[in-house]
Amino acid sequence: MSHYSKIQTQIVERDALVKALQEMGYAKVEVHSSLQHLYGYQGDRRPEQAEVVIRRKDISPMSNDIGFRRAAVGTYEAIVSEYDQEILGADWVGRVNQKYAEHAMVAKLEAQGFEIAERTVDKATNKVHLVLRRGS
Repeated sequence: MSHYSKIQTQIVERDALVKALQEMGYAKVEVHSSLQHLYGYQGDRRPEQAEVVIRRKDISPMSNDIGFRRAAVGTYEAIVSEYDQEILGADWVGRVNQKYAEHAMVAKLEAQGFEIAERTVDKATNKVHLVLRRGS
């Protein structure tokens, strides 16, 4: 049985989190209004709970569920097993944060009447460059 770690994030917008996870290839992200149990790789129900869940079958055959739970301070914490941290990479939560930041920023800019005219990614640094224009 793999130990779960809770990793603090700066993620506050659920919809931007879900879009980030989907962009990373997790097509079936579950979103719940109440906490749901996570399950281990053997199908065992774990005490850890989350509102946003990626089920183990959508990660790898030996994975555990991954969850995001809203903490008391209003941000989401990632709940990831040691095994999944190893197979996904130590920077996995950082990559989620980066994709989340882009989706949250784009949503705010669109709400202010901007459109994304161009999006490029510097492959060396992985930085995203956006060119904006004011919508009509």
